[in-house]
This record gives sequence, structure tokens and C-alpha cells, in this order.
Amino acid sequence: MAKKSKEVYKHSDAGISGQYKTWFLDYASYVILERAVPAIEDGLKPVQRRILHAMREMDDGRFNKVANIIGQSMQYHPHGDASIGDAIVNLGQKDLMIETQGNWGDVRTGDDAAAPRYIEARPSKFALEVAYNNKTTAWQVSYDGRKKEPVTLPMKFPLLLAQGAEGIAVGLATKILPHNFCELIEASIKYYKNKKFELYPDFLTGGMVDVSNYEDGVRGGKIRVRVHIEELDKKTLLIKDVPYGTTTTQLIDSIIKANDSGKIKIKKVTDNTAKEVEVQIDLAPGISPDITIDALYAFTDCEVAISPNACVIENKKPTFGGVKELLKFSADHTRQLLNAELEIKLKELLDKWHFTSLEKIFFEEKIYKELEKKHETWEAVIIAIDKAFVPFKKILKREISREDILKLTEKPVRRIYKLDIDDLISQIKSLEAEIDQVKHHLEFLTEYAISYYEELLRKYGKGRERKTEIKLFDTIQAKAVAIANTKIYVNKSEGFVGTSLKKDEFIADCSDLDDIIAFTKSGKMKVVKVADKVFIGKDIIHVAVFDKSDDRTTYNMIYADGKKGISYAKRFNVTGITRDKEYDLTKGDEKSKVHYFSVNPNGEAEVVRILLTPGCSARNKELDFYFETLEIRSRNSIGNQVTKYPIKSIRLLEKGKSTLDQRKLWFDEQFGRLNTEEKGKPLGNFEGDDKLLVIYEDGTYELTGQEITQRFEPDSIKVIEKFDAEKIITAVYLDADKLQYNVKRFKIETNTLQSRFSFIKEGNGNKLVMVTTLAEPILQMQSGKGTQIRRAKIKLHKVVDIMGWKAIGNKLTDYSKTDQMEWVIELPQNPQTNLFD
Repeated sequence: MAKKSKEVYKHSDAGISGQYKTWFLDYASYVILERAVPAIEDGLKPVQRRILHAMREMDDGRFNKVANIIGQSMQYHPHGDASIGDAIVNLGQKDLMIETQGNWGDVRTGDDAAAPRYIEARPSKFALEVAYNNKTTAWQVSYDGRKKEPVTLPMKFPLLLAQGAEGIAVGLATKILPHNFCELIEASIKYYKNKKFELYPDFLTGGMVDVSNYEDGVRGGKIRVRVHIEELDKKTLLIKDVPYGTTTTQLIDSIIKANDSGKIKIKKVTDNTAKEVEVQIDLAPGISPDITIDALYAFTDCEVAISPNACVIENKKPTFGGVKELLKFSADHTRQLLNAELEIKLKELLDKWHFTSLEKIFFEEKIYKELEKKHETWEAVIIAIDKAFVPFKKILKREISREDILKLTEKPVRRIYKLDIDDLISQIKSLEAEIDQVKHHLEFLTEYAISYYEELLRKYGKGRERKTEIKLFDTIQAKAVAIANTKIYVNKSEGFVGTSLKKDEFIADCSDLDDIIAFTKSGKMKVVKVADKVFIGKDIIHVAVFDKSDDRTTYNMIYADGKKGISYAKRFNVTGITRDKEYDLTKGDEKSKVHYFSVNPNGEAEVVRILLTPGCSARNKELDFYFETLEIRSRNSIGNQVTKYPIKSIRLLEKGKSTLDQRKLWFDEQFGRLNTEEKGKPLGNFEGDDKLLVIYEDGTYELTGQEITQRFEPDSIKVIEKFDAEKIITAVYLDADKLQYNVKRFKIETNTLQSRFSFIKEGNGNKLVMVTTLAEPILQMQSGKGTQIRRAKIKLHKVVDIMGWKAIGNKLTDYSKTDQMEWVIELPQNPQTNLFD
């Protein structure tokens, strides 16, 4: 008995183990195939397909309650009403396949749709045209065997790429981003024409997208999405849209979180969203709007990264691919469906032509009179009619069937008029024209598919233009834009730095993203992360916030080698480092010590006086040392020998001047940013107090500093260059009130930074046309067309006096007398002279 029981348990365990394996695979397959991943043929998940099928069954042209649609869909979908309702709302919010009525929520704000009993829907005209055709649909039995449902809908459009798809299954996930309706159609047409095409995401929520790493939407690709942020004034910013997958509530929460953590400083954030998205941010006093915009992108959901992962069901298996591959499949599938529709239509037309021709012969040749003759049986009548058609079978396109004859006998026999015969002849001609047209479409199927897509674009493309601006984003360094939200302190004697040492010496304001650099008396250097309390080493001589990219700050140092007592001087920069690693700046002896140390932001080289110890054997116990005699080398260099005698003290004798070249700046016209990496237009060499002059298209100018964090709109800039107070600006603008062009020459007389001043006459329609800072500007004006073109050159520096920047200026010419203006640069007569030297 015990043995038998043991065997039963053994078999039971094996059965359960096997069942677990089977059940898991069954469950995983079910979730992948029947719930989470869309089919490649129609771009729909099963629940979406069943909803659209149910809506087509219910469709009578009027709206239906969503609650009713849910009930109809439950005949096909073996899950609860909540999941079906959510899927309907999701389809409706995409505004493509379903026409909605009522409160369907808002993807921008995250507001939910009203209850299903309060909202209505019906298939859109677009859906009726591209998604339904019972004749080309493959059918299967529904889950309970009572109904038939489509295996896939005969979709003649790349719906998967238009709507996008997202789902998490067992062991895999899919994330296909939505693309632009018009661009998908245009790409399909290009594919048919064997032309290259590109596809990039487009979102109903608008915004900007950087697609440089999209990689065709395959796994491993990534896009960055940003909102548009407008500077209303120096104290207010406006966010005008939301990133894809984000709501205004989530966006505001991320801004508040960044403010609470000290990464940005704002006074208030207000959601003014109504028909259009508008989130207003009021800045704290003294906070730069440019830096805040960068910080919003760096620390909040104003910028999000999205990683696509295109996975679809093909031949009942999940497959991965790119969006171009998906579009090509859709275009080929559409062409196959159009071919099938044409074949079906051709067969129907041929059948109709065949019977109409039979009917014409039946009446025209009076074959119907066989019905009036006395035949023994009905079968004999059928045979007699069939024999009567024998002379005419050669003009028919197929054999006459028994069903054809039976159908003819059902025609009412009455007096046959010639008009009836003429009508049948007209029908036959019309059918023959249609047959020829269908055969032509079948012969030139690709051209037919192109015209099909062109018609879709014409009928449904209006209002579906791209909403998301494709733009290359600059990389924002979080440290560069983080607001100083904490303070750093140092205990020099004990060797600690940190934010919690509030009783010790204050060093600087910083952010919790910053690094701190510290030097000790023993010649050690360490870079550490901002923290509550970090040990550097006893006898700290210098602490500061560390900027890894700063290659201008130069450290001047004189130290004594602990082994031989010889003193060395060195100049060095600190750029590449390993955080928390201790660097020895001396020859390495533990008894080495630093006699003198200075920090020079622009590579200044001072003069110091060195006093030697009184007891040393040196003849001259006082000497001056010039740091400018040293080259700037790496921090690992030993340095140059200063003296072999022991040093008593060193003091500053004379402050140094910079030994570095002036700072070189460039303007990156793609991103509208200043840089030192030689990207874009060179602006020249800058000293510490030099300014930039920016002249805008709206007829204003602005003086700014050299801060790399500034943001400019490159499309709105006419001139950006190093400011020279002696330079004369020459401007031509349109006076719309008087319909004339005015010209003025003036110097910049204002000194206020970050403020824009208008230098053209105020008025509606007034606009800046030409502006330059050339010393001797020559303006060429052109009017007329063809052989009547007239050109005139004016040396404005000779005919226009210098005036104040607020002056209206002198009349140049009437608006109607000039079609085109341009600056002319006349090269000097001496060919050896370089105009740009």
C-alpha cells in the first residue's frame, strides 16, 4: 500500500511540473499573440480589431453609445468591459479611425473621458474607406463559437505607423511611435516609385523632436522630445506644449520637484491650459531665463528621451524590425488588397456582362417564346432554350449554365419594346468600359495604388500636417545650468570640506551636482563630490568649485622637496581627473611642503619676492621670481628649480597679467549658442569685459556678455558680433505708414546688458530690411523685370550722416520703386590688399 502511494505521488509531481511548463508557455503565447502586440497586416491588437469590427456591424451612419459598442465588442473579446472601454477611448483620442462625440478626455492634460454611457462614436469615413471589405476579409470563429470575426482587417493604409502602438507582453515589449499621416502616404508613394524615403515620429501633442539617433525605430534607437518654451519677459516663461507620453500635470509636478530639490528657482507655476497648452512659470528674482530654460530641459519633463522598439506579429510569431520595413510591408499588402478587390470586381463585372448579354439575346432573338410552346416537361423547356442560344455562344465570354437559363425564365414576359433592347445594349457598353478600366488598373497595379494613396491624401490630408518640429538639440551640461542650492564650507586645519560645516569658513555657493577641488600644504590635490563632510587632508590651502572644462584657470605654485630641500616652481591646469583620487603635485616625498600657491582665472603670472632663511649660506638672501618665465605644463611636472637654499617666506610683489591668448568665441547658428569649440561662425577674441552686439529682425539690438549659457533664436538674428562702441550701424527699414524705405546710421549709445532697444520707427508693418556694421556700406537697389531691370548703387557713408539711435532716419526711396536690395562689397584695386585682414 505504501509503495503504491509513493508511486502515485511521483506521477502527480511529474504531472504538475509538466503542466507548469505548458501553462507558462501557453500563457506567454496568449499574451503576446492575443493582447499586447499588434498584427503587421492591419496594425491592430485583437481588442482594437474586435472593437472596429463591432462598430462596423452596428454602423447605420449615426452615433452609438460607447456603452453599446462595449457590449457588442464583448461578443468577440473574452475580457471585461473596462479593458474594452479603455481601448475605445485610446482609439478615439488618436482621431483617425473613430469619429467621436462628447467628452473623450485630453491626452495633453491627462483628463479622463466621461463614462461610456455619456459618450458616442461611429467609424470615421476614413476607416470605412481603408479598413473594411467583407469580400477580402479572412474570417475565424469567435472565442465562444457563436460568431465570426476577422483574422485581420483588410487595411489599405499603414495604420500601425500612423497610430503607433505600445504593449508589454511576457518576455518582450513593443513601442512603435506614431508618424505623420501625410508623410506616411508620401513615403508609400515614393516606395512605389522606387525612391528613397525617410520616416520620423510626429505627435499630436506637438513639441520638438531630435531624431538623430532614431535608427529607423529599431531596438537601441532613441529620440529626444522637448517642449517649446517662450520667454514672455525676463521674469516669465511660457511652455506651449507637452512631450509625447506626458501630461501637463506630470510636467508641472516635475518642475515643482526640481524647484524643491534646488535645481531650479521659480516663484510660481500656473497651468493656463485651455484650447491650447500653456504652462506659465514665474521666475524668482535675479534668475536668468536662459539658464532656467536649459535647467528645465535638463532636470524636468520638459525634455524626455523615448526608446522605440518595433515588434509586431507576423505569421503568428513576434518579429522585430524598423519603420521602413513596416511601411514597405504595408504598401505591398495594400497593393495585394487592391489587386484582390480589382479581381473580385472584374469577376462581378464579367458575370454581369454575361447575364446582360444573355438577356439581350433572350429578348432580341425572341428566345423567350420557347416558354409559350407546349413542351412535355419543364426540363424540355430548359433544353430548348439552351439550344436556341447555340448560335450565339461564340460571342459570349463563358459557357451558359443551367442557373443562367433558370434566371432568364424568371424574367417577366411582356411586350418587348425596342427601348428595352436599347437599354440593355447601353448597359453592355457601360460594363465593357468598366471591364476595360479594371483590366487597365490590374495591368498597371502600382500606378493604381499610387493614385489610391494620392486620393486618400487629397480627401483626408487637410489638417493632418506635421505637428512636431524636427530639430537637432544641443547637449545641456547639467552642472552648467544647475542653480546654486547649497553652500560649501572648509575646516582647513582639520582637513574637511562639506555642506554641514556651517561653523567653519564659508567658501562658495554651489549645487549638489558640483565637484569641489582642494589643495593641501603637503602638495596634495583631490577632487570630490559635494557632500555633507569629506576628508581631504590636513592643512588645506585652497578650496573651490571645480569646472572640468576650464582650461584657462592656472595654478602657480612653489614647493620644497622634502628629500633634498630644493624648491621648485610650476604652473599647471587641472582638467581631466578621477574623482576622490589623491594627486601629489610635488616630487613625491611625504615631507614636501608648499611655500606659495595662487589661483589665476586667466593664466595671470605674478612676481613674488622670496626670502631665504638667515642661517643659510646663500650670498643673496632675497630674490624676485617671475612666474611668466615658466610655461604652463601638466600637473605632474616637477617644475623648474628656484633655489637650493631653504626658504623662510614668499610674498606677492606684483600682480600678474594674463599670459594666455584672448578667449576665442564662436556662434553656432544651428543651435543659437556661443561656444569655444570652434563650432559655427567665429566672433573673434574676447577680453574679460568685452561684450556682444546682437541685432534682431524686429529692428531691435541688444548688448550681452560672453556667457556660454545664453540662448539665441538664430532665425531672428540679423547680426551678431563683438561689440565695438566706435562702429557705426547702417540700417534700412520699411516705414509702412508712408510706404517708403528709410535709412539711418548710428552708434550704440546704451550700456545696459540683456535689454533690447528698438532703433526703427514704431508702427504696424514697419520692419527692418537691411543692416550692417561695415564702415563703408554700399547698397545696391534693383527694380523692374526682364529687360527692364534697373540697378543703382549708393555709398551710404557718403550721403547719410551719423545720427542718434532713436532718430527716424532719412527717406531712401519709395516702397513701390524697389524690388530688391543687397549689400555690395567692392574689392580694392590693389590685389595684394586683403579686405578681411
